[in-house]
Amino acid sequence: MLDPNRRTIPAQPPKAGFAAGPAKLDAIRSVTLSLAYLPLARPISDAKVLTGRQKPLTEVAFLFCEIVSEAGHSGLGFSYSKRAGGPALYAHACEIADNLIGEDPNDTARLWDKLCWAGASVGRSGIATQAIAAIDICLWDLKAKRAGLPLAKLLGAHRDSVACYNTSGGFLSSSVEEIRDAIDHSIAAGIGGIKIKVGQPDPMVDLRRLDAVTSHIDGRVPLMVDANQQWDRTTALRFGRLVEPLNLEWIEEPLDAYDAEGHAALARELATPIATGEMLASADEHMALIRADAVDFIQPDAPRVGGITPFLRICTQAEAKRMRLAPHFAMEIHLHLAAAYAHEPWVEHFDWLAPLFNEQLDIKDGRMIVPARPGLGCSLTGKARDWTVETRSFGGLNWNEEKEI
Repeated sequence: MLDPNRRTIPAQPPKAGFAAGPAKLDAIRSVTLSLAYLPLARPISDAKVLTGRQKPLTEVAFLFCEIVSEAGHSGLGFSYSKRAGGPALYAHACEIADNLIGEDPNDTARLWDKLCWAGASVGRSGIATQAIAAIDICLWDLKAKRAGLPLAKLLGAHRDSVACYNTSGGFLSSSVEEIRDAIDHSIAAGIGGIKIKVGQPDPMVDLRRLDAVTSHIDGRVPLMVDANQQWDRTTALRFGRLVEPLNLEWIEEPLDAYDAEGHAALARELATPIATGEMLASADEHMALIRADAVDFIQPDAPRVGGITPFLRICTQAEAKRMRLAPHFAMEIHLHLAAAYAHEPWVEHFDWLAPLFNEQLDIKDGRMIVPARPGLGCSLTGKARDWTVETRSFGGLNWNEEKEI
């Protein structure tokens, strides 16, 4: 029965220039896309290079998205590609970006679907989702800034800091002596864990390097290893059994990224936790890992899976299975997402991206601190602008003018 004392608010007619329907809080005025290349200080090699599958990494391509709304709010988002794909990301984003003009930037889920359908011919993974990711992340940044909140707080943070580990000092292109120096530097900087690369053609070389690193760390911080998909199932199982006494935090990407069945078998056989997921480029691909109980630590990468919107879908399913979270790369984004995850996560520290952003993240006592700045808390440096090779803008008229065209 209706409450006779209940007050109702009469419906208001739409304002001139607006279509009838749900009220818009704001509208997207312009979208600017940029392609930039971040040069690395030295060529980087992991197991994929030593097995002949890839060339050393010398630069990282970035797709930046900047959105401005009619109400004066702005956002910044990015995705990236290593070795190949940067121009493709930029081209696909340019093909679909004009679908956003005049839309309410708060409708992140609906706009993700709209952009996905705009490029449906190229599928829902790979280049398509990674191009959408820069836009989606930008929209979430804008939404959090509009609310005056750090993104982690907007999402409902469980914590104000996240345990962090360093990877950038442990590549196979570094000597054992260089890795030792990097470990000491990381621990002195307050970083709480160390990851080194394995997966060389001769696993005995990996074991010797790992023994040297383990002795040097001497239990000061947790240690992780990453094989970058270069083992078959037999090698992964044998290696995993040999390193069980080391009490590693996890073994990462021991098998092909799409081998959910193989990862599940390893997770059942080994006491050492299994981590993977960084190379998957959609939420659905992660669901295969989750359904198979294939990982202890799931490692989605928001710029690869399509942005924050699909990343949160992955987290919902992973939380239900009580999986741990350790997002890959892009700590400027993943710090916020990890802070909002139910079960205690890790976030990956990479110093590569520091030249791109004016603001730097603080680390203390093994944990990365969620910044108090609204949104992601990032803005592009002059260097990032200098490294930009292409830029294109869409929109720019005010809301009413666009409705009249």
